[in-house]
Amino acid sequence: MTAKPVLPTLSEADSNSLTPKALETEAIDVNFSETINTQANSEEVLLRYDPEAIANHYRSRIFEVWGRLLSIIWKLGFWYWGIWSDRRFARGDRNQRKRAIQLRNLLTELGPAFIKIGQALSTRPDLVAPLYLEELTKLQDQLPPFPNEVAYKFIEEELGDRPENIYAELSSDPLAAASLGQVYKGKLKTGETVAVKVQRPDLCERIGLDIYILRTLAIWANNNLKFIRSDLVAIMDELGSRIYEEMDYNQEGRNAERFQELYGHLKDIYVPRIYWEYTGRRVLTMEWVTGTKLTNLEEIAAQGIDARYLIEVGVQCSLRQLLEHGFFHADPHPGNLLASPDGKLVYLDFGMMSEVKPYQRYGLLEAVVHLVNRDFEGLAHDYVKLEFLSPDTDLTPIIPALGEVFNNALGASVAELNFKSITDELSALMYEYPFKVPAYYALIIRSLVTLEGIAINVDPNFKVLSKAYPYVAKRLLSDPAPELRTSLRLLLFKDGSFRWNRLENLLKNAKNSDDYDINQVLDQTLDFIFSERGEFIRENLARELVNNIDLASQSAIAKAQRTIAQWMGVKTQPPVQSVSETDRKNLDHVQRIIAILQETKGFDPMLLVQRVPNLLGKPEVRDLSQQVAGDLAQRAIARLLREMLASDESNPSSQNGHSPKPAEVKPFPQLSLPAAFRFDN
Repeated sequence: MTAKPVLPTLSEADSNSLTPKALETEAIDVNFSETINTQANSEEVLLRYDPEAIANHYRSRIFEVWGRLLSIIWKLGFWYWGIWSDRRFARGDRNQRKRAIQLRNLLTELGPAFIKIGQALSTRPDLVAPLYLEELTKLQDQLPPFPNEVAYKFIEEELGDRPENIYAELSSDPLAAASLGQVYKGKLKTGETVAVKVQRPDLCERIGLDIYILRTLAIWANNNLKFIRSDLVAIMDELGSRIYEEMDYNQEGRNAERFQELYGHLKDIYVPRIYWEYTGRRVLTMEWVTGTKLTNLEEIAAQGIDARYLIEVGVQCSLRQLLEHGFFHADPHPGNLLASPDGKLVYLDFGMMSEVKPYQRYGLLEAVVHLVNRDFEGLAHDYVKLEFLSPDTDLTPIIPALGEVFNNALGASVAELNFKSITDELSALMYEYPFKVPAYYALIIRSLVTLEGIAINVDPNFKVLSKAYPYVAKRLLSDPAPELRTSLRLLLFKDGSFRWNRLENLLKNAKNSDDYDINQVLDQTLDFIFSERGEFIRENLARELVNNIDLASQSAIAKAQRTIAQWMGVKTQPPVQSVSETDRKNLDHVQRIIAILQETKGFDPMLLVQRVPNLLGKPEVRDLSQQVAGDLAQRAIARLLREMLASDESNPSSQNGHSPKPAEVKPFPQLSLPAAFRFDN
């Protein structure tokens, strides 16, 4: 029989923790029992994010607070002095790696809050030099571990038994150490391979102190720096709430299951399973997933996996997180996104999640529509809805300023924009006018900018917004929400005219969305058009139908005339076309729209045919049919009368009362159809 693997006992772990590696990674000697007791006492006060409780806890600890603040200033200042001296004495290139390593070690030493900042910077190759990028990337899962004894003690406290009695196997050392905890590889006694994440000691105390300092600075800045209009305190509270939730592994488990429920069905998205019987507030046991970080392009390519495709999968998932369900991963750095061996995108670490409310989701979609439409008045009102501007703000000077900013940024196509260019263009505008960045938006930007940073690392030419088009188009066409129906109407109608090119664009982009159901869209469209809410669209649709049917019929008749004339060998005069260039372009768009529908996956024209009997019973359909038929008849009669009058005016004999001379009989007279059917009007 194969011997059963035996876990190291706590006494063995104690000896392991005194190895040179452990001594090297620990900055100070720790009394382990004192550490655990301190952790328990501080957590009684700091278990949940409560700004008042945190302030009361630290307000009387003046020396501790000032000591920490001065330590932060001194360490950052000393590092920056090295950067300044390198520039001063032309040593920048030679010392760049040295300074990058110093920065990584400095952020590690300053603790979890600063590690989070470094992780965010590690995803921005457009902002950070390559050597710094290389070092900051190590902050994602290569931080110094804490001793096994502390981790095993937490497992015993949270799960009620010693690790060797709970797990069949557990790695003797952590395989990864991150900002809030470290991960062991283990195996349950039922045979499943798992990842066991254990929280760092003194976490609440260290983060609570940094949050208190940063929030106090935010209060001072809001009260004394008049050029800062954003509510920095609210932003700090939002970030603080998310970080404290991240320290509760029970909450992280619930987040993971909710994420799986909402997005796990998407193509090539994978979410690991949570094992609740082995999970507590400071210990999380989840399914072990083998994968490669998205930044390790060579290894991904060696496995035959397309990293660019996985980025596109991530973008589509992020769009649904932000704009569909509102529950989004606020920390998608490369350590939390893996490429699995079977080519799926694996999401990890569900501690930092956030919510976008329905009105905010629809507001973001409406803003995209107004941006595409270059409707800067609508965009200004969107900023009010999204709480960037107060309702009493005078938008008169802001509207042209938005036009100037975005016309410069947009260039030829919205698809060429990236989030960095948007934020860069808006930054100056937000200082000049009374914009305030709402708290919820800080995490959205962090999530999007981080994802865009990973995408740029994979492909420098990757444009997130261009990949977002199919989803936005699908939502506009298929979402029955009144807000989006209004946006769709504004997009398709302008000054009473229907913009067929916009509809063609929407259909062409939407058909590339994986979960796009064209038959459902057509059903919803018909239901909406022939309802009370669709009266405005029916009125405009009737006019467009008359224009296009009339134009198509004239084109068909003209073509038939030419065909018959050629067949009979009769030379015909080219008709004088009075059709406008706009009408002809619209007809071309309609023809292309029909072709797009036919090419769209799942389109079944028979489903439309089956709906005809039900539609014919609707009074709105009868009214529309009568209006179209009546307008077409009026046009035909008007054209016939014009032709008759034009014929009389062109005959001089009929004008002076004399009968015309008999015309010479020719064997094949010029082909002439009734005036009402000629293509000269």
